[in-house]
Amino acid sequence: MRHSNRYIFFFWLPLAATWAMMALEGPFLAALIARLADPKFNLAAYGVAFALAILIEAPVIMIMSAATALVEDGNSYRKLRNFTYGLSALATGLLLLVLVPPVYRVLTSTVMGLPSEVSELMYGALWFFLPWPGAIGYRRFLQGVLIRSGRTRLVAYGTVIRVLVMAITAIVLYIAFSIPGVWVAAAALGAGVTAEAVAARRMAATTIRALLVQPETNSTGREPLGYRRIAHFYYPLALTSLIGLAAHPMLAFFMSRGLAPIESLAVFPVVHALSFMFRALGLSFQEAAIALLGNDHEHIGELGRFGLWLGLASSAGLGAVAFTPLAGVWFESISGLTPELAAFAVIPTMILVPLPALSVLLSFQRAVLVKGHTTRPITVATTIEVIGIALLFVVLGWGVGLVGVTAAFLAFLGGRVAGNVYLIRRCALVLGKR
Repeated sequence: MRHSNRYIFFFWLPLAATWAMMALEGPFLAALIARLADPKFNLAAYGVAFALAILIEAPVIMIMSAATALVEDGNSYRKLRNFTYGLSALATGLLLLVLVPPVYRVLTSTVMGLPSEVSELMYGALWFFLPWPGAIGYRRFLQGVLIRSGRTRLVAYGTVIRVLVMAITAIVLYIAFSIPGVWVAAAALGAGVTAEAVAARRMAATTIRALLVQPETNSTGREPLGYRRIAHFYYPLALTSLIGLAAHPMLAFFMSRGLAPIESLAVFPVVHALSFMFRALGLSFQEAAIALLGNDHEHIGELGRFGLWLGLASSAGLGAVAFTPLAGVWFESISGLTPELAAFAVIPTMILVPLPALSVLLSFQRAVLVKGHTTRPITVATTIEVIGIALLFVVLGWGVGLVGVTAAFLAFLGGRVAGNVYLIRRCALVLGKR
């Protein structure tokens, strides 16, 4: 059966709403931090703490894609669920290791070279992030199960709960407690994802019961799903997340040694959060494409055309902010930046305008490869992207002498282009085999 644009749109829409709501968390929390004491140092600490927390949870991030692609009966559900538990425990243990004071001092002072004011604020924030890896892993697994069964609307409902709990927690802490802004943000995010994980389990209960009584189907014709096959399939995806998410701490390291380090570290999470609002539309396309491509990629044409329009629209949206007076409204009136910090944010935002379209392309390319059970090129592409980011920052930030945040986002864009270009031929090979 052919998938019309209307069908794809309404399948994708709840996932897009989910990512859009998550994307609003960053600007909302950054705006609160900017209105509390010592906003420059707290914004800088928030940007680095969030990047580090995301890096530590990297092993579990692709579980949603794995569940969407692999869970089809009781056996596959149980095996991937247990696999998720193990990864979540590993990520939580890694965060606890980072919080050991001697380890933390070496990481933040010696390795990352952060100013002491930023490092001290970060330490308390990371304790609030402790529930993060386990809650994220479990809820992404359950969301993948729901997407596989076509119940994408429930995924969006869970995110509504997450955002509400996050916002209520943040506002209560903002009004009633005199704690650093970065602690407010971290506590709110931890509470939100925990609530979403609980909600996801309740909403997926019916789907799980149906899976548990379903005999093994093995619709792909491959060997039955066991831990060895899961590990073989998932290892490149986990490595992809780990390598890709290392870019943010790496850029924090570079910016802390570049021109205008405090201003760059403070502005980075604000600009990143704005661009993420538009990139989220592309990121949400990945799971929809995996679910809708078909076992033989028979719906590649319909999804490709939908992705083209989605990419153009998302980049146009960011451009409408970056190149108009809306930029000043966003950074000063909404985000609460001082005019001095807002001036640092405008040029990096303009640089990032093509990135939402490239994110749609990347999601489409990854979906083609995941559906074809060819995940290794995704890791290679991400490695190329991160190496490109590092090399470009060294040239632009330390060589040319651009402001740190400007060099960082130019490097980010250049690395993404390199990764996209690498995947073009790999996707063509997978499609050729089909």
